[in-house]
Amino acid sequence: MYSLQELGWCDFFAQQLTGEQDLVPARIAEENRELYRIFNPEGAYLAELSGKLRHATQLRAELPAVGDWVLAQLRRGENRATVHQVLRRKGKFSRKIAGRKTEEQIVAANIDVLFLVSSLNREFNPRRIERYLTLAWDSGARPVIVLNKADVCEKADAFRTETEAAAMGARVVLTSATRGDGLEELRAILRGGDEDVESDLAPESEQSCVTAALLGSSGVGKSSLVNSLIGALTSDALHQGGQLTTQAVRPGDDRGRHTTTSRQLLLVPGGGVVIDTPGMRELQLWDAADSIGRTFGDIQELAAGCKFRDCRHQSEPGCAVRAAVEAEALDAERVESFHKLEKEEQFLEAKQDAALRSQRTKELRKLMKSVNRFYRERGR
Repeated sequence: MYSLQELGWCDFFAQQLTGEQDLVPARIAEENRELYRIFNPEGAYLAELSGKLRHATQLRAELPAVGDWVLAQLRRGENRATVHQVLRRKGKFSRKIAGRKTEEQIVAANIDVLFLVSSLNREFNPRRIERYLTLAWDSGARPVIVLNKADVCEKADAFRTETEAAAMGARVVLTSATRGDGLEELRAILRGGDEDVESDLAPESEQSCVTAALLGSSGVGKSSLVNSLIGALTSDALHQGGQLTTQAVRPGDDRGRHTTTSRQLLLVPGGGVVIDTPGMRELQLWDAADSIGRTFGDIQELAAGCKFRDCRHQSEPGCAVRAAVEAEALDAERVESFHKLEKEEQFLEAKQDAALRSQRTKELRKLMKSVNRFYRERGR
């Protein structure tokens, strides 16, 4: 069995305990249509929400997500549980839900490190990495860019240099799930969570457990990396699912196929927790205004030299950003990506405001109906 600390428990969550003896802390390991698999020191349980919690939840983002810590009542004889409370999160990786609806979707909760995985084949796209970085900085987790499939790329070091130039301080790791490149570097991050972790680490009992989520498009090798990190799994209750299924990319265009269909939390032998996520073909921003500035810190720094404080870096005279592009000191595509993400965030903010106004109008109408009903019944 695993201790709470090995599952990622810390004082932040311990301070939220209610003291109810029949409720125990557990971590959400998998979610599927409001059915959950939870881990706690006694093992794995299939869980559902209590009626009170479901009734009190107004927003989708308030429901438990993979990585969340909850308080649950265990029915040990049935190997099932009921979730009564979701503990406050340390952080979250969110995106706008796919489709037209303006709503937040929690991809993973309470993560310390985000492994942003891209493969070094025709799928490699610096603009997509910038989008992932923008959302990662807002999550409260430290982003690490993982360039996978280095074994099939002759210019892996050149891609790494290009990525580091756009990473704005985020660590970049070259990996190969098949050859083993970079895996020990990832394990060191999981064991200690320190960028300067050395091979002679302190005893595991003295280290803090790190939770990492792997994010990236289909086919970049996230599940293969997870399988390489966790190694051969035992028959322990926390590892009932065995290793994750993988598929080869399409040979014609290197595009990936959806293999992982749900988010899953797994424990890494030697220390650390990883959350594997399905490939994302659509990754829309959510509340990322501040993170855009951090992802494009080089553009923000240049903007301080623009002639006008409200310069949009398009056709204004005296624009230091455009001057840098013309001097080939700044990639024009990077500036275009910056503009695209800024416009997307402004559009989303406008939709969020409209959705909030609509929700408040509905609540006011509901309140007024209750008041009118009260006075009608009072006058009878």
